[in-house]
Amino acid sequence: MSAPAPATLLRTPLHALHLQQRAKMVAFAGYEMPLHYAAGILAEHLHTRRCAGLFDVSHMGQISVRAHPRGSAADTDNDTARALESLIGADLLGLPHGRQKYALLTNSQGGIRDDLMIQNLGGRFMLVVNAAHKQQNFDYLQHHLGDTCQLELRHDLALLALQGPRAAAVLARLGCDLADMKFMDVRELEIDGLTCTLSRSGYSGEDGFEISLAAAHAESLARRLLADADSDAQVQLQLQLIGLGARDSLRLEAGLCLCGQDLTAATTPSEAALNWVISAARRHGGERAGGFPGAPVILPQIPRNIARVRVGLLPHGRAPVRPPAALLDAAGKPIGAVTSGGFSPTLGHPISMGYVQLAHAAPATEMVAVVRGKHVPLAVTKLPFVATQFFH
Repeated sequence: MSAPAPATLLRTPLHALHLQQRAKMVAFAGYEMPLHYAAGILAEHLHTRRCAGLFDVSHMGQISVRAHPRGSAADTDNDTARALESLIGADLLGLPHGRQKYALLTNSQGGIRDDLMIQNLGGRFMLVVNAAHKQQNFDYLQHHLGDTCQLELRHDLALLALQGPRAAAVLARLGCDLADMKFMDVRELEIDGLTCTLSRSGYSGEDGFEISLAAAHAESLARRLLADADSDAQVQLQLQLIGLGARDSLRLEAGLCLCGQDLTAATTPSEAALNWVISAARRHGGERAGGFPGAPVILPQIPRNIARVRVGLLPHGRAPVRPPAALLDAAGKPIGAVTSGGFSPTLGHPISMGYVQLAHAAPATEMVAVVRGKHVPLAVTKLPFVATQFFH
């Protein structure tokens, strides 16, 4: 994460707040972003698991997609869903208003261009895409869907992630009653007088919310959330700012993928252990089977007609095993590579993810990783490393 000249980096609407809170700023996806604050990554990670953390994810891309109107709002929604289904192997016609789902943009070889969230907001769909690919994704969508849909990359919006077991309690103090809001629900509402789109989801494995709102109001809402939580005498309600470092360790514990590392243009959904992302309606025998890029490669691989697969890995000892460490079998033959790795603050020992040949993918299978010329033993384990606490 070495930073180029500061003038080349973009800034989110919360930049001044990060500096005021003594954040260590780094370059990430073309933005100057907080890696951690004064407490450090370990403390921020554990605080999110115990209480609640506020993440600035305004570098992410938010793309609005709606079909050119031709009739009722329902017609427009269906036309938009059909258009998006030509590029995405998910059942978007069956996605109700007020719900979202995780999906993949795939290429003609079956590889993964990007992973994203798709929200049905009624009259339009909102796509939340990774920061490093947002302009590329927008151009791709515009090229393929521009004749039938109106698309807009919403530079005027910010995105905050409120994560942790006390996340709902933090919002409740601002008058938000979210008891009937389930995991992956989306709704438009006011928070402290500000119009927001709120989804019950996130990248930490905990209960939580992602809050999209006008960039001009993002700092105000963040400060309001932090001040209100800090004013409470009960420690469990306190909210802290959390940086990219803990965001990465939290998602790794939850067994969630990082696009560009765990997911690449050369990785198929089956190899990534993401078969569930390809909806039944889009598989062989489904009512709208195929019809998206790479389907002739992707569909025959389901459920597991593949040579390699993503697995969890537990290194023996205390040394973290990070990418791109090679993985070897007992005979010293290459069988895969590590794609994510680090120390788990929750478990107190290293964890990794990587791709291995299918014959070596069973839990408890032993192998070694090559780390700076030394062999580090490790074993395959089930994912996630830490049980998720999504709200159902």
